[in-house]
Amino acid sequence: MAKQSILGRITQMAKANIHAMLDSAEDPQKMLDQMIRDYTANISEAESAIAQTIGNLRLAEDDYREDREEANTWGQKALAASNKADEFRAKNDPAGAEKFDRLARVAIERQMSAESSAKDAEPSIASQNEVVEKLKAGLETMKQKREELVNRRDELVARSKAVQAQAQVQDAVKSVNILDPTSELSRFEDKIRREEARVRGQEELANSTLDAQFEELEDLGHQTEVEARLAALKSGQPQQQLEK
Repeated sequence: MAKQSILGRITQMAKANIHAMLDSAEDPQKMLDQMIRDYTANISEAESAIAQTIGNLRLAEDDYREDREEANTWGQKALAASNKADEFRAKNDPAGAEKFDRLARVAIERQMSAESSAKDAEPSIASQNEVVEKLKAGLETMKQKREELVNRRDELVARSKAVQAQAQVQDAVKSVNILDPTSELSRFEDKIRREEARVRGQEELANSTLDAQFEELEDLGHQTEVEARLAALKSGQPQQQLEK
């Protein structure tokens, strides 16, 4: 995977407006689950790609250091060969001086080649370091976004369960309202009151009957006394004695 495509995908996902996406989703929880899976897969893929990019950068840096060290080594060899040539020249040995001057020239050419390689690698290494830093920052942002997604998913699940519980309570309340037990109690109370009234009516009726019977007894006693006095009058007995 190219570095730019990695950086582009990380940037796109890091800038994703999670809240706006959730607000427009028909099923936020399912969308969050899918987004978490996507983020997890992309984070894993990005980590692998970034690790490869860092590995390539470290190889380039190793080559750069080797070129710098090689340039320094050839510089030292060029100096040593040049000094040796000067020694032979001082001894009036032009052939020996030329030999070491040739070696010095070869060492200088190799020194220049190593320096050129190192110089050519510097912009690329600087660019790769910049890209790696951006990738690391983007990857960290993606991990934070994923954590945000997980927390938001957990929050939504908890809220969904709470809403379901509230809905069940509301349904229960509606059922109670529809089948109001107090109305049943009221009807039962009315039935009891009617029964109590009936019993009182029967008692009142029974009492009335007893009163009538006692009144009949009183009337009978009165008639009996009248007949007894009448009989006494007919027999010629004084009324006073009868009253005794």
